[in-house]
Amino acid sequence: MGGVEVYQMALQCVINKDLKEEWEEYLDQTKRHVEVMHELFEKFGLDPEQMTPGRRVVRHIGESLVTAMEMAIKSGKPEAAELVACECVVLAETKDHANWGLISQCAEKAKGDEAKALKEACDEVEVQEDEHLYHSIGWSRELWIASLGMRAVLPPPEEKKDVKTAIGAARAAQSRKAMLKKGGA
Repeated sequence: MGGVEVYQMALQCVINKDLKEEWEEYLDQTKRHVEVMHELFEKFGLDPEQMTPGRRVVRHIGESLVTAMEMAIKSGKPEAAELVACECVVLAETKDHANWGLISQCAEKAKGDEAKALKEACDEVEVQEDEHLYHSIGWSRELWIASLGMRAVLPPPEEKKDVKTAIGAARAAQSRKAMLKKGGA
């Protein structure tokens, strides 16, 4: 649920139209991921609103990311706010990616209806989470490079190559030099 708030605030910071389109898509997908989790909680007889100690900490972190973006907006420097938003999205997506990896591990160990429900959720969400993380890292890197006065590849190679794996992300990041030589920036 915090991811929805992170994307909503990030969209207030974004300048690059390609990145805006990407984050709008990720916001819609993240809203669906919340629905998927609520469906899992319902199947398992859990209360999705219960505030556990761990959830309280994660919520605080998400709120802190939103606060950081609000601070960046107030600085009056749109490019800086966009960079802060990218950083915040990468942090949120790193946690999301890790969480879905853990859910996938649980699906492998679970039995019966629980295993089936967890596997179906992972099948729907994990590929999107991979894309969210790897593409966000690429956007952050390239916008930082541009902010430092160097030639950037925008949209980033991860976006152009539609990366969905860690290996693909590494290859895309390495390919940026060749893209620059071909005039891709």
